[in-house]
Amino acid sequence: MPQPIQALAGVGLRAAHYRDFLARRPKVGWLEVHTENYLQPSGWDSHVLQALRQDYPLSLHGVGLGLGSARGFSEAHLQRVRAVVERVEPILVSEHLSWGAVAQQQLNDLLPLALNGAALDLLCARVGRVQDVLKRPILLENVSTYLRFADDAMSEAQFLTELARRSGCGLLLDINNLYVNQCNHGEDAMTAMQSIAPGSVGELHLGGHLLTPHAVIDHHGAAVAEPVWDLYAAALLRFGAIPTLVEWDTDLPPLDILLDEAGKAQAMLARHAPPTPWQETALPSPSPPMSLDALAAGQQTFATALLDTVATLPSFAGAAVPQRFSLYRGNLSAAWRRTLGHAYPVVLALVGEDFFGGLARAYGRQYPSDSADLNQFGDRFADFLATFPHISDLPYLPDMARLEWAVHLAHYAADAQGLAPEALAALHPDQLEARRFSLHPACVLLASDWQVAALWQAHQEGEGQGMFPQDLPAASCALVCRPRWKAQVLVVDAAAHAALLALQRGQTFGAALDAAFGLDPAFDLAAHLRQWLAHAVLMA
Repeated sequence: MPQPIQALAGVGLRAAHYRDFLARRPKVGWLEVHTENYLQPSGWDSHVLQALRQDYPLSLHGVGLGLGSARGFSEAHLQRVRAVVERVEPILVSEHLSWGAVAQQQLNDLLPLALNGAALDLLCARVGRVQDVLKRPILLENVSTYLRFADDAMSEAQFLTELARRSGCGLLLDINNLYVNQCNHGEDAMTAMQSIAPGSVGELHLGGHLLTPHAVIDHHGAAVAEPVWDLYAAALLRFGAIPTLVEWDTDLPPLDILLDEAGKAQAMLARHAPPTPWQETALPSPSPPMSLDALAAGQQTFATALLDTVATLPSFAGAAVPQRFSLYRGNLSAAWRRTLGHAYPVVLALVGEDFFGGLARAYGRQYPSDSADLNQFGDRFADFLATFPHISDLPYLPDMARLEWAVHLAHYAADAQGLAPEALAALHPDQLEARRFSLHPACVLLASDWQVAALWQAHQEGEGQGMFPQDLPAASCALVCRPRWKAQVLVVDAAAHAALLALQRGQTFGAALDAAFGLDPAFDLAAHLRQWLAHAVLMA
């Protein structure tokens, strides 16, 4: 095990709390972030993380590797995770005991793993590969599940303990997940903790859950429940003072409420000594392993049933199987809706919540996710809308989607310094005419038969909200840019669009001006230069 992070309570860093942390630097032991939110080494998210890592220890918690995927594990995604680890230098790195891919299709969920010998062999090999690439041990987290497989050969705690013994990884024990699985499957959480060796646990998680008629759902959208606090107290007695994270991902409260939860965990931690060294315990021998092909076939059956409501369900143990399996189907649809809604908020506003949900489901089935990075999921949405028959009364919608995708990509574009006004002023007119300028990496030029840029601006707070263009079916041009951290959309005329397009194609500034004046003899060069410089459009 690596040198442990100090036994303090931390919280998950979420975008809604960025500015609170930057402005106040509140006192908390450490911060955890989801690895997949920081795959890009640039943009606002990366800037915030680099700023805060100077003041807080960081933990990277992955949700996309899908270590238990018999087919579809992404080596490319592992290399992106490696780059984040090298850039951020976290104290801890963790992932989940789950799977999430079949062949080239990503399901982008923490799906339940069959607890048998074949899965154990696969996980040991995968954890070994990840630890070799990252050059450090990782922590594996137990997950909440709504179904158990009928042919499971061991408990999840036994599986985790044997995995840690064979692979050298540590365990991230989620106390809320233990409680959720106790409620869902009748598994005794105290017995599970007793079967895990002290010293093998490197981190504890606490979070909220939701009670439903058919299952308890681990939704991370509420305060930690009292039964979970009671289990946490027992975990501290069993494992000692372990770094503890309070997770809250949905329906986020004000930061101070989250910090109060961490403060309660910190007070409990302070009453306990550090963990004892790892003492291995004897485990019952697992049943003879299934073949990897059988494991892959079972996962394919699961994936097929997620996407096809009439497909045969895998063989599960327990009652209420159809109702509980529908929770996983709901998770998939919700992930599609949430991801597309984040990238396409104006399209969502134009068509309404219910219709957009239907669009997301139709898009997800036609263009399944092929990346563990959900930020890439909506890249074909505009093409999908262009052929979708039920939006004929909104013919401008595909172009709006193209504009919003450009805004989405601009958020993650490489950081770059715009051309300084004094550098431009220092050029002799002859030098300026012969000079070539590139556009900032965030810049995208779009031309449309519709006033989509003005319509986009009408939906932005503080940018003429509600001022809808009077003549939508009219040609327009737009420039997406990112002067600093926030992407913007500028309505530009055809002449400015032609000039910037020429520069983007590598032509000289003189050729760009020829293109502009060819369309508009009254082209106001001074006004456009001021706009381009102010919005960091040009680069030397």
